[in-house]
Amino acid sequence: MTPSRLLLLLALVGTGFSCQQKAIDIEPGSTNSDWTTESHSNEVDPNYVVVFPQDQVNTLEITMTAAEWTAIRADMKTKFGSDFGSSGTTGGGMGGAGGFGSDDPDYVALPVKFNGKVWNKVGFRLKGNSSLSSTWRSGIYKLPFRLHFDKFEDDFPDIKNQRFYGFKELSMSPAYSDNSLIREKVVADIFRSAGVPAAQTAFYKVYIDFGEGQKYCGVYTMVEVIDDTMVEEQFGEDDGNIYKPESTFQQFTQSQFEKKNNETAADWSDAQAFVTALNATTRTTNAAEWRANLEKTFNVDHYLKFLAVNNTIVNWDTYGAMAHNYYLYNAPAGKLTWIPWDHNMSMTSTVGGGGNPGNGGGGGMRAVSISMSEVTSSWPLLRYVANDPVYYARYKEHAKTFLETVFTPANMNALFEKNTSLISPYVIGPQATETGKYSNLSSSANFISALGVLKAHVVTRNQEVSTFLK
Repeated sequence: MTPSRLLLLLALVGTGFSCQQKAIDIEPGSTNSDWTTESHSNEVDPNYVVVFPQDQVNTLEITMTAAEWTAIRADMKTKFGSDFGSSGTTGGGMGGAGGFGSDDPDYVALPVKFNGKVWNKVGFRLKGNSSLSSTWRSGIYKLPFRLHFDKFEDDFPDIKNQRFYGFKELSMSPAYSDNSLIREKVVADIFRSAGVPAAQTAFYKVYIDFGEGQKYCGVYTMVEVIDDTMVEEQFGEDDGNIYKPESTFQQFTQSQFEKKNNETAADWSDAQAFVTALNATTRTTNAAEWRANLEKTFNVDHYLKFLAVNNTIVNWDTYGAMAHNYYLYNAPAGKLTWIPWDHNMSMTSTVGGGGNPGNGGGGGMRAVSISMSEVTSSWPLLRYVANDPVYYARYKEHAKTFLETVFTPANMNALFEKNTSLISPYVIGPQATETGKYSNLSSSANFISALGVLKAHVVTRNQEVSTFLK
């Protein structure tokens, strides 16, 4: 107990109030001199202007002791069979894309500093699949991670309901396999411009002390967590089930539909109804009835819009290539709605995401073509909508609209140039430079040339999609 709290409680005893009563009433975080209602409490709305600025690069500082870094390494080795920097490991649980373990790394409680303020005992854990596998085994300190601001509130009551300007959780993407460092950011912007809700994103310079002094770990993209704030902000409420599936939808398996909310309600009926409707035999015997039943459970037109955008830009790491990196939300209309996630391996015709995939490799990943002609029934939500003339025609309409109103070379060049200019001083200098084992870039030249690669990709895709639409 701090001296200030002890004095307060003694004073309260003298006035006849019980210590227990008043201790409960003291505001969480009161022992942190940096605590304010606006910055640390859960009594305010998420402040997107502060946390997700679009015209500046924020700075985040994280500190751990040598013992805490050792504990993280021990946890990773126990769960996934590889110690940090063990690049010789080719088998085991960290075998690249699709071969990652099923357990999340442990959280540790660390201080986080932002704009001169400190958030105490913040939950920090590593996250990711191929991005974490490759950077971890390669000994790259620019690791993907997640922050959970009240994860340890049961152990430390002073941080009960602690928030980061209204946000409880935040995800940090290190732009693995992306020499441009902007794909995670701009693809989310592109989806929203096309009318597809996607998480907000912003750039951050990240400094981490691994127990031997603060190190510059380069530019990250901070990504809004879907089940924390994104759904309520963009859909107006978040009461319906939010799922993060690992499913191809060939059949309903409850364990493949991880609930991100409403965990205590043993009800997956909405997801089960969707998968049942998708695979119904009426698809080939009575297409109109099949479509009607599917549309009762799933926002099909919204999905077709997403699909048109996703297949136009090219995405190597989502449904159709891997059975992950998407969310389903039971939106206000009572239908599951598709939400895209994780975009560092998109906007490129090169497997791996437009950079050096390193040890993670591309594996057997294959991006879905604009025609979807190569897709098999192993991916029924792709194959069946492509086989249906009504849905396929609507899909092509969405692709045409996207191509003409959003995905033009002029629009994309402006978006790429703005974001590249914003982060360049912190990637290749002069204000800070990503280098060595604290960056996923193998050279500054790769970052410089990446802008031209992105622009060329847009031109190529415009030509290919225009040909498809004729």
